[in-house]
Amino acid sequence: MATFLEQLKAHTVVVADTGDFQSIKKFRPRDATTNPSLIAAAAKMPEYASVVDDALKFAKKEAAGKSADEQIKLAVDRLAVEFGMRILEIVPGRVSTEVDARLSYDQKGSEAKARELIAMYEKAGLKRDRILIKLAATWEGIKAAENLEKDGIHCNLTLIFGFHQAVACAEAGVMLISPFVGRILDWYLKSTGKTSYAPSEDPGVVSVTAIYNYYKRHGYKTEIMGASFRNVGEIVELAGSDLLTIAPKLLAELDGMNGDLPRKLDPKNSARGAEKINVTKALFDKMHAEDKMANEKLKEGIDGFSKAITDLEAELKPRLATI
Repeated sequence: MATFLEQLKAHTVVVADTGDFQSIKKFRPRDATTNPSLIAAAAKMPEYASVVDDALKFAKKEAAGKSADEQIKLAVDRLAVEFGMRILEIVPGRVSTEVDARLSYDQKGSEAKARELIAMYEKAGLKRDRILIKLAATWEGIKAAENLEKDGIHCNLTLIFGFHQAVACAEAGVMLISPFVGRILDWYLKSTGKTSYAPSEDPGVVSVTAIYNYYKRHGYKTEIMGASFRNVGEIVELAGSDLLTIAPKLLAELDGMNGDLPRKLDPKNSARGAEKINVTKALFDKMHAEDKMANEKLKEGIDGFSKAITDLEAELKPRLATI
């Protein structure tokens, strides 16, 4: 009998949530995603020293005459692109590359950084339809993505915790959203004092299911990619989601499991979706303020990714001097 991973691939596009090339080669996903924390972790691995050196050499050459701080910022952007380029040699589909999280509330800055990243890829001979630009799903990030999509720069809106974020993204015409299933679960476990939820009652699973049914009911083309999983039970409950991005550890678990894996999410069930709403900035702000979980987790996610970038810059600075 086919493994759970093989069966999952029949219902859902499986994406590798890693910057580790060997894991991507092993599990053969269609796409891959990265984020600042994953890039920072990979950059510390000895086997990727040449990737880091290439990024530093690029920055030193392109930003010659500029300050070390400016060169390091360029090097961090280039490092994300270097990993992305190598990942695209392995996967047949797309890679997601994240805009500096410190720009999450800066619409113009986010748009400019996205265009810089795309320009690096295109200069290397890669077409923009293989790149998804990741932006945090703040109002500013969503509006930046709306403008980028009009220019054929497709976006992955990340750190989705609230229904209002998902609806605003769909109305903006973004390519893809990444609801953070496991981080939603984390918040509810901490706030309720519970030690676990049944997979079908997992708050993250419930959230993605509601978004999926809403999108399908109202005909939105925005793709849903569940992310940030804590256990295989969450993944099994979301079989049928457009995409799921899964860490290597959980991919290995799925690959070692046998039995029947039924499709749980299906457009046939779209009648269960909520009535359509129009999310203006005022309504977005109101819903976000009222959703304590989404409010706290979005801020926490942005702060965490920002810290990962700051730490990576500090780590790379001494290496820049040796290049």
